[in-house]
Amino acid sequence: MTSSEYDALLVAATKRYADSAALLDASLRRYRPFDTARACTPEELEPYDAMCDRYLRVVEMAIRYFRTLERSRLALNSESYRDLLGNIAKWGLIEDVDLWFRMRDLRNRIADDYLPEQLRRIYEAISGEFGPEVLRLRGLLAG
Repeated sequence: MTSSEYDALLVAATKRYADSAALLDASLRRYRPFDTARACTPEELEPYDAMCDRYLRVVEMAIRYFRTLERSRLALNSESYRDLLGNIAKWGLIEDVDLWFRMRDLRNRIADDYLPEQLRRIYEAISGEFGPEVLRLRGLLAG
């Protein structure tokens, strides 16, 4: 693959990431803490479902961007997720490899059914520690 072909793939991956991060940003701005003691209607749960779906998508787009960047710089893909994140950290796009492991773990857990208390913790993780990291990366890629 030529350098210009990698450049085109990186531009496309960056746009997909930025678009998905913008959607998560909109959900995070509307986020209100989840009350586990209150039974919610399906309509009341929609913003939380949207936030989870958008989080899942933005983490996936970040991983795809990371793989595309790594392939363009090294002409290979890492054998492990840890090696991939190590390279991305070395290039200054992420600061905390373990944070990204926890972010991916949460992405994987979202697909399972949870009790209200577990859902509350998921929503808090997205709106607290993980959402700002996703938006910080969006700022780095835009700048």
